[in-house]
Amino acid sequence: MTAHFCGKLPGQPDTHSCRVGGVPLGGKSPVVVQSMTNTDTADAEATARQCFELSQAGSELVRITVNTPEAAAAVPEIRRRLDDLDCPVPLIGDFHYNGHRLLADCPDCAIALAKYRINPGNVGFGQKKDAQFSAMIDLACRYEKPVRIGVNWGSLDPSVLARMMDENNRRHAPDRSLSEIMRAALLASALESAERAEELGLPGERIILSCKVSAVPDLIAIYRELAARCRYALHLGLTEAGMGSRGVVASTAALAVLLEEGIGDTIRVSLTPEPGAPRKKEVEVAQDILQSLGLRVFAPQVIACPGCGRTTSSLFQELAQRVQAFLQTKMVEWQKQYAGVEHLRVAVMGCVVNGPGESRHAQVGISLPGAGEAPSAPVYEDGVKTATLKGEHLADEFLDIITRYVARNYARKEE
Repeated sequence: MTAHFCGKLPGQPDTHSCRVGGVPLGGKSPVVVQSMTNTDTADAEATARQCFELSQAGSELVRITVNTPEAAAAVPEIRRRLDDLDCPVPLIGDFHYNGHRLLADCPDCAIALAKYRINPGNVGFGQKKDAQFSAMIDLACRYEKPVRIGVNWGSLDPSVLARMMDENNRRHAPDRSLSEIMRAALLASALESAERAEELGLPGERIILSCKVSAVPDLIAIYRELAARCRYALHLGLTEAGMGSRGVVASTAALAVLLEEGIGDTIRVSLTPEPGAPRKKEVEVAQDILQSLGLRVFAPQVIACPGCGRTTSSLFQELAQRVQAFLQTKMVEWQKQYAGVEHLRVAVMGCVVNGPGESRHAQVGISLPGAGEAPSAPVYEDGVKTATLKGEHLADEFLDIITRYVARNYARKEE
């Protein structure tokens, strides 16, 4: 994993450092990937299983809904099941409306969680709001837990929005659009809630802020201003990003801009999964964003030719797909055996135009024959041609070359 500049625009100080369970977050720590379950938390077996699957996929923090007494009572059992699986992934409790009661009534839940998430827009209403928010912060102080104050424009505190609109209307010439007022209200809700939490005794080092919206330009504008106005650790995410490629593209467009500017300490990609599909896709996309930006390295990279009129055969596509699947499978054991193997770069190219050059730039590369080219495939290791493959066993032989390269070039961890 590579270090990165984190949390502030260039020339400004880093965000506060904190720990969520055993995971460092903020300051100069690597950007942390997190995800959220969609099981009924009261079903401890199903929720623990999904938490484990998300952790195995690479989620370093997992958030679970805590919305009923039954869900709160299940949290310690979920934690126990994960510990039995040797899975230390920290759990974050997602609270709305009644979190103050659930944590007070179930201290084992309060202890088992590594972080609490509070939404100022629905932690309480009217006269109850301050008391219920205060109760949540008091519990976080008592159990020494960090808190994410997560503002969402789908549940924005109406009193803050009304105040901002009134302030605009009182101007001699009201000059703010509704979108600008909404952004100002989101920022005010987050920053004022964080200030109140500090007044109640929660250290700034244990406060994480988020201001989530579903429009890419709004998210970028909000986080730029938030980063300039505070030192709290920041959680990034495009809320309700959507399904399929739309959700992936929108999340990538928003998060990549902010991360490249040094804004963000932890991210979640809020994808809507296909019916029955595993939840881990959001983890894979978050990892791909960070790895593409050079902020983290999680798995070997396969550089593959997109194909053109020179590559009328599907051989290079089939080989690229097989290599990708092979590396994903082998990494389960390789990461336990070899130090740094996630940095491996493998190229699978489809013709003589870019094939040899890209193959030489990778640690292991193969240049397959294009249309009309000789039916042989040169293999390069660290820029040097080491073999020429052909025939029906070409794929198996190339996978063997990758396996031998890893064994030769990466130190065994026990050594």
